[in-house]
Parts: sequence; structure tokens; C-alpha cells
Amino acid sequence: MALDPARTVAELRELQSLTANDEGAQRVAWTETWATARAWMRDKLSALPVEVEVDEAGNQWATLPGGSTRAVLIGGHIDSVPNGGWLDGCLNVLAGLEVLRRLTEEGEPPITVRLVDWADEEGARFGRSLFGSSACAGTMTDQDRLRELRDASGVALPDALAEHDVVLDRVLESGRQLDSAAAYLELHIEQGPVLESLDLPLGAVLGTFGVERHRVTFRGQAAHAGSTPMADRRDALAGAARLELEIREIARSTGDGAVSTMGAVTTKPGIFTAVVEEAACLLDQRHLDADRLAGMLSDAKAASERFAEEEHIDVAWERVWGIEPILFDETLVGLCSESIEEVAGTVHRLPSGPLHDAAEVCRAGVPTVMLFVQSLRGLSHTKLEDTREEHLELSVRALDRLASKTIAWAAGGGGRG
Repeated sequence: MALDPARTVAELRELQSLTANDEGAQRVAWTETWATARAWMRDKLSALPVEVEVDEAGNQWATLPGGSTRAVLIGGHIDSVPNGGWLDGCLNVLAGLEVLRRLTEEGEPPITVRLVDWADEEGARFGRSLFGSSACAGTMTDQDRLRELRDASGVALPDALAEHDVVLDRVLESGRQLDSAAAYLELHIEQGPVLESLDLPLGAVLGTFGVERHRVTFRGQAAHAGSTPMADRRDALAGAARLELEIREIARSTGDGAVSTMGAVTTKPGIFTAVVEEAACLLDQRHLDADRLAGMLSDAKAASERFAEEEHIDVAWERVWGIEPILFDETLVGLCSESIEEVAGTVHRLPSGPLHDAAEVCRAGVPTVMLFVQSLRGLSHTKLEDTREEHLELSVRALDRLASKTIAWAAGGGGRG
């Protein structure tokens, strides 16, 4: 039962064979394939002296009791997007399983260690990401809206939850799971190209980007495409097109990893023969620094108003969603960096552009850190997602080192509580 990172790689392939098809992973939360993956995971855990339970939000916990009820948490998610990769989410859980195996061989740990598989990190079926972790962290404040969510087949979220013995009105009760949490650790593939560009296998994560998401609607006047002179047009799409180019320059000038994306533009009437009357844009902006993120948003709004005036059109902004930047615990980032250096020789610290369950746990006041492993070509959420097996094995070793250091730190009074 000594640590065997190659076993983690083999189990990742086993899970892939069980829950993927030719298009990729199909472990979408609140589906039968997801339930199959979780049952497979419980079967793996049954060989260990751990207590397994599913909480009110659908999160699956495996608890290895220690000398203290204070707990170090290791977390991830076994759910995937449709046609997803073989590593996103499930690497976290299976690497944590391997750490538990190693710990059980050494006898009772000085404090409790818990492995959590968060429910519906991806939000792929109903569009609500970080479902289980936000419920547990107490940051889920949108339950009235959640009751109205439907999937592509018209199934309501509460009905899908009920099929898995989860009651929407009770999900916040899962917060009791964090009462004894001293620290939280999460391993994940990077899902970006930074580590590969540096030719490094592993990185310590500083935190997760803050996000601003807005619907920006330009409104002009529909007119005949053939008879309306160019100088007389009030073309809503002109405002959207100019804003799309401008947000890229705003991100570049902001620097330090800033990103801006116009993910969609929907036009009306949307035909060959009419000038666009309405162009509705979906704008996503991200940065690790709250002030810089606010500056990016302010600059984008000012630019949109300038373009609207110059194009003789109107513009309106509607905030869809946002989250503040989340900075991880400095001590744990240091321990993570040490662990990486010990197994890989070199460490790079970087922010996370994508959101993760770790952000919600951190928002709940639990000291948190993430560890990234290199993603080939920076690809994720696709069947082309991949990481070298030797890097996966290094990531398991680094997580194991980090777990040991964190256990010692928490046993000595570090961490929360």
C-alpha cells in the first residue's frame, strides 16, 4: 500500500474506459454515468478503513479518522463536461485516493484526513457551476433561481437532484462538513499553456481569477441593406465589433494575466438584407487583482459608450454574474512550492484562470491551495486533453508531499480552528 503513482494513472484509464465513449468523458453530474463513476469510486474506497458518506448537497466524502477531529481536506470532482477529457476533475480525486492509501499504511494520522468528491463542479447539465462546493461553503444564495433551471430536455434541476436523493431546500445543511476543516488541498490539470511553455511539469497556484460577466446590448435601427447609405446607418453590430477588438487591447494593456472574451454576439433581425438593429454580446473579463479587474470593466464600459455615440446607437449593460479574486493561503502556497521543488526540482507560481471548487472552500474561510500539473497544448474540456504520464505521477508525489506537510502544520496548530 506504499504510494504508487502509476496506480493512479492506471485507475484514470480504468475510469475512462468505464465512463467515456469515442467523443470523450461523459460523467455529467446528475446522470447515470456520473452515478456509475461514483459507485466505482466507492468500491475503490471500500478497501480502506474510511467512512464514506454523501452529504445534503450530493458531495461524497471519505474520512480517515485521526488523533484529532480537525481535518485536512483533499478535494476534486469526478463529474465532467460532455465529451470531456480523461483528467479534468477526476485526477484530483484519484490522486487523493492514493494519498489515503499511503496514510493508512502508516497508522492513525495525527489529525483526520478527508477526501471529497464535490457534486457538479462543471455545471454542464444545468449551467450552475460549483454546485456542491458553494452549497457547502454557504455561498449559494441563488436557490430561487435554481428552482427554475431546466436542462436541454426540459427536466427541472430539483427533479434531477431528487433522482440522486438531494433536496434543493436542504443543500446548505452540507456546511457542517467544513466545521472541522483546518486546510484544503486540490490537485488539477492546468487547463492552460503556461507550464508547458516554461517546460515545467508542476506549478503552485496563487489563487483564482475574479470574474465579471455582462450582457452588453447595442441597439440601432434596422434598415434595408441595399438602399441605406453607409453614412446614414445606425448599425448595432458596428458597436459590438468595435468593442470586441477593444476588450482585447484593454486586457493586453492591463497585463499580469488579464483576459477578456466576447463569447457570443446575437443579432436581430439577423438576415442578409437588413442593417443590424440589435447586437447582444456576452462579455467575460478575468484578473487576479480586484482593482485591475474593476479597471478593465470600467474601461470596457467607457469604450462601449464612446462607440455608441460615434455609431449613433445606444448601449446597455446587464451584469450576469461575478466573483471576486480568491487568493490562496500564503503558508500553504509555500508548502506547495516546497513539495514541488522536492519532486520536480523547479517550481513556478501562477494564477488560475478557470474557477475551481477550491475557490468556494477558500471563500468559506478554510486555508486553501491548489497544485497544477502541465496540460499538453493547454487543452481541456475536450477529448484531446492530455498530460504526460510521468508528469501525472510527479503530481501524485507532489500532492502526497503537500498532504504530509499540511498534516504536520495543522497538527501543530496551523490552519483554521
